[in-house]
Formats: sequence, C-alpha cells, structure tokens
Amino acid sequence: MPGVLREKVAVITGGTSGIGLAIAHRFAREGARVFVTGRDADRLDAAVKEMGPAATGVRADVSALADLDALYTRVRDEAGRIDVLVANAGIAADAALGSHTEANVDLVLAVNVKGPLFTVQKALPLLAENASILVIGSSNSVRPNEGLEVYSASKAAVSNLVHNWARQSRERRFRVNVLSPGPTRTPGLLSAAGSAADQFAEATVPLGRLAEPEEIADAALFLASDASSFITGAELFADGGYTRA
Repeated sequence: MPGVLREKVAVITGGTSGIGLAIAHRFAREGARVFVTGRDADRLDAAVKEMGPAATGVRADVSALADLDALYTRVRDEAGRIDVLVANAGIAADAALGSHTEANVDLVLAVNVKGPLFTVQKALPLLAENASILVIGSSNSVRPNEGLEVYSASKAAVSNLVHNWARQSRERRFRVNVLSPGPTRTPGLLSAAGSAADQFAEATVPLGRLAEPEEIADAALFLASDASSFITGAELFADGGYTRA
C-alpha cells in the first residue's frame, strides 16, 4: 500500500525503539508527517535521524500531563491537526504476587493506563474528522504471563477504555481500535529474556516464532489507513495465534 498515509499527520508516543519505532518508520515511508515522542533525548534524536525529514521528535513522558500539553502545542503550531494517533508508550516494571512494590505498581499504571487515557483525551481538539486512533495493547490482556500481573491488568484496562471510546465514534468523528501484539522481538523483551524468548515462542505461539516489529507495524498501517474505514472498537491480535492456543 505505497503512500497510503500521504499528507497525513501522525503522532506516535514511545516511538524510539521496538514496535513504536517500527510503526514510525512505516508511517513515514507511507508519506505521513510523523511526530514521535520518547523519554530519552539521545534515543529520540537517533530515531528521528533514522527517519529523516518526515519526522519530528518531541521529548515527552506520557504520564506527565504537562509533557502531553507541550507535545500537542507543538503539533498544533507545526501541523495544525492529527490524522493518526498511536498511543504506544508503555512499560513493564512488574513482579509476581508477593513481590510487588508500590513504586512499580504506580509506575506501570501511570504509563500504561493514565498515559494512553490522557494521550487520547488531550488530542481531541486536534483530531481531524475521521481520524484513526490506535492504542497498543498486548496479548497479555487475555493471556497474562506469570510475573506480568500489573502489566497484563493495565493492558486489559486499555482495551476496556477503547471499547468505551468507540461508542463515541459517531459524535467524535474518529475511529479507535486496539492493536495487541503477541511476543515480539523487541529490545525490551530480548534484554529481559534473551534466547529464552525464542524458546518460549516456539513452545507457545502456533506460528512457532516471535513476531518482528515490522509485522506489527504492518497491522498498525492497516488500522491507520482508509482500508479499515469501517472498523472501530475492535481489538486486533497480531500474535501468531498466541491468545487462541
């Protein structure tokens, strides 16, 4: 689908590595002007340099509402609208029952639930008619992994939020969907699990492997584009069959 986002304005939170970076690259190649956020300034600069002139980096922590205000002020001043919004920023700082800490629970919920909620809410004045909103969920929302209790719960909460927001599609004039990847070859997963990630995927994913970030970006492009113009309130599991195994 070459150029399917030509002249579109896209905002992608957490777009400096893994799935977010792959989505940003794909959208830029498809003609979009891309605003990308990240908390680490050096990684943000490197990501924007990779993507070239189609990309603008804005340092932001989605759990900090002042950062979101600054992001959308920049988008308003430089582009005037948002056609595609991808609430991707997330974190997995988790533990099993008996080992949770208040600090880690607060962090996961702030980034993974509060973050997407206010990422969407604060974008409302800038959304173009028929804008597409994608919230990145996880297969953990329905098939939680041991040791990822709070992360899994946070992704289930995001799915619930999106289902509620979709009911407002008529009056808000936007579409909103959840894209839920399964186990994916991201720096975060590999740093946490190493080669065990591949072994886990071979044993549990019907397709027998990890997803590549670019495959998740392909699914994101479908939901962002007019090819999905009659889809709202859906949860697309790009998981190799993991949630149905």
